Amino acid sequence: MKLASRISELEPSDIRNVMKIIAANPGTISMASGAPDPKLYPTEAIAASTDRILKQEPGLALSYGMTLGRLELREQIAKLMVREGVSCTKDQIMVTTGSQQGLSLAAQLFCDPGDLIVTENPSYLGALSAFKPHEVNYAGIDGNDEGMDLEALEKYLKSNKKVKAIYLVPNFQNPTGKTWTKERRQGLLDIAYKYDLPIIEDNAYGELRYEGERVPSFMSLDTKGQVIHLGSFSKILSPGLRVGWMAASSDLINKLEMLKYGADLQSVELTQMIVTDFLTHNDLDEHLDKIKAVYKKRRDAMLKAIQEEFPPEVHYIRPEGGMFVWVELPEYIDTKELLNQSVERKVAYVPGQSFYPDESKTNTMRLNFSAMEEDKISEGVQILGRLIRELIAQH
Repeated sequence: MKLASRISELEPSDIRNVMKIIAANPGTISMASGAPDPKLYPTEAIAASTDRILKQEPGLALSYGMTLGRLELREQIAKLMVREGVSCTKDQIMVTTGSQQGLSLAAQLFCDPGDLIVTENPSYLGALSAFKPHEVNYAGIDGNDEGMDLEALEKYLKSNKKVKAIYLVPNFQNPTGKTWTKERRQGLLDIAYKYDLPIIEDNAYGELRYEGERVPSFMSLDTKGQVIHLGSFSKILSPGLRVGWMAASSDLINKLEMLKYGADLQSVELTQMIVTDFLTHNDLDEHLDKIKAVYKKRRDAMLKAIQEEFPPEVHYIRPEGGMFVWVELPEYIDTKELLNQSVERKVAYVPGQSFYPDESKTNTMRLNFSAMEEDKISEGVQILGRLIRELIAQH
């Protein structure tokens, strides 16, 4: 049996590999997660919604539905988009099976095999994995605390005509935790207009802000309909519901609908109804305030521990929200190799190399704070800091 040639280009995710290592080493303090804390899921409210739905509309909940998604949910999402400064109708929204599906559909919409998507450097590993099966290549552009280096981007675009889209996570980026400034967002939009390129705006973490002011979304600044905005309930309600969305011009949504129909016909009707019911019968802001208060304490605990336990040769980014702290070690330390020693001491993280499209930097790591209590965060960082100090002393 002969497989398609594209399969040979696919590799297991480094994050999945780390999770396997953790599973094989019980008791490991894991800072490798990319998920919310299950203890913070609104379990009782979701159970009440599920019970209501299955008692009142079981036939509807367990049947096929519209490819675009349930009308009532799209209307609710349109209200949420107002928080991003976007006024859109239900016809400019399509429900997806998590925002991850949106990445795959966007790649199919804009790219032929061999085309390029420009990303931040480093970038969300799941996006790189979503693009790869469609034989789409990607190139990372460096940046700073304000966002992508726009001069470097334009220089790259002038010499690479195969670029068909720009992908980014502008709020509390995975993996770095950085947030783009409004000025840098407008600058990127101007370049996108100049080269007639769409922007794929992945806003999975936008509601998890712990300090500072909300920055206008790319879609709110867009005057030409070139932004596709991806949203998700995974980080604020539950990832297991697998409910996300794409917001775009009606013309693009119509084309995306055809692609989604071929992919899975529709997103699950029951979970769409659960989310709709939750938003109808509960105060979303009250729930968000609850989880943000917990995550802020955990972020602060991690930053305090890093400041106290990591040597001065280590640099890190202080995020205003999200779930991650990005750490850069001296160049002579390979964090993939360091992981083996770290796991021996019952601490795990995600090496940063795989977040780079060219896998060029081997001395970075992503630490997650959302899935652990503060005492475990402090203990894990202390152990990791001790190990890093030992390696620096040996150099």
